[in-house]
Amino acid sequence: MDEITDEPVGLVERACAIDIGKAGLVVCVRVPHPTRPGRRAQEVREYATAMPSLLRLADWLHRLQIELVAMEATSDYVRHEGA
Repeated sequence: MDEITDEPVGLVERACAIDIGKAGLVVCVRVPHPTRPGRRAQEVREYATAMPSLLRLADWLHRLQIELVAMEATSDYVRHEGA
């Protein structure tokens, strides 16, 4: 059972979700809107899984000051013995 506390729930202002596939990633970021206070801006980009592309992704997330990343893998990455 989850513990219930009196701590307020915090809003993460700069978040990212990544859908990971074998050949590519789909990345969605949500950050405060630059010209509309109280609103959020969202952008979706696609990246390959090769190292240069992943480094570009890391640079983009760093520039946006992303605070939290959620990831979901859509491919089977576990190699089973005997497979």
